[in-house]
Amino acid sequence: MTQENAARLFQAVKQDQALQQRLKATADPEAFIKIAQERGYDFTARELDSEISKLSEEDLAAIVNPGWGNRRHIYPR
Repeated sequence: MTQENAARLFQAVKQDQALQQRLKATADPEAFIKIAQERGYDFTARELDSEISKLSEEDLAAIVNPGWGNRRHIYPR
């Protein structure tokens, strides 16, 4: 169940700019977990690592740096 909480947190982060900013401001996993617990998500550092390992590079970048998402480039012919 707690593993699912970590996965749900990542989905919520994609839609919540304020939460993105709070989580982006910390590099400490324990602080990250504490912020998540304040929002009702309960999981361990190990479960967090497990969920992070399941994310694509693009999804992870969208969470930790939402301003740098996938971009499609148009090249002139």
